[in-house]
Amino acid sequence: MIDSHCHLADKQFSKDLDAVIERAGEAGVAKMVCIADSLPEAKDCLQIAEKYEHIFCTVGVHPHHASAWGSGSRESGVGSRDMMLKLVSSSPKVVAIGEIGLDYHYDNSPRDVQRSVFEEQLKIAKELNIPAVIHCRESMVDVREIIERIDPPMFVIHCCTEKWEDVSWVVDRGCLLSFTGIATYPKSEEIRRTIAECPLKQMMIETDAPYLAPIPYRGKRNEPAFVIEVAKCIAEVKGIALEEVAKATTENAEKFYGI
Repeated sequence: MIDSHCHLADKQFSKDLDAVIERAGEAGVAKMVCIADSLPEAKDCLQIAEKYEHIFCTVGVHPHHASAWGSGSRESGVGSRDMMLKLVSSSPKVVAIGEIGLDYHYDNSPRDVQRSVFEEQLKIAKELNIPAVIHCRESMVDVREIIERIDPPMFVIHCCTEKWEDVSWVVDRGCLLSFTGIATYPKSEEIRRTIAECPLKQMMIETDAPYLAPIPYRGKRNEPAFVIEVAKCIAEVKGIALEEVAKATTENAEKFYGI
């Protein structure tokens, strides 16, 4: 299996990262993609990826940090276009632009700023011909409009919680949906319906660790070893073997990220 989206540079892993990575291996997680929320954090993600052969990373600015885009300082938590281009070109372990997108739930940055920064990073992904990892919360209409206008080569909607009717266009474009432990929660019927409709060849599994721990770990710190619970959920929803889900989602992630 591959945990296609985890935040290994998060401070919650600062004291026991080696043990977390070891447990993931013991649970059958062959590869992990360490996702960045800001460019300074991307540097930390890259250090982790270069330390471990089976870990890869992304470079991107989360919509929460969009207001500070362009400042270039570590204190700002973000960076600039030039810094992003430098980081992406610095190592083959950088496999995507992300986590980028829009978040209209928290609105930590003004929406017009979020849209502008999302567009700029999506254009970079297109210029470099690498995939984009997209965060979308209560903002699908604008996310879709921007994607259709910029037309990036490949993207995934990470932590997909939307109704199938709202994300079927992603699949129609030949892109991917990625599912987390939220799909295992009792009240997540709509997510499970989306899983039922989404072709297996166009989905990935992720933990979003240290957040969103699946049942039976809900309420605890999430970690990559728990991604198997997402795979189990998909297998149950689709009525297929766990091994089939693991094989397909692994192949999908390897193809998407080029790993």
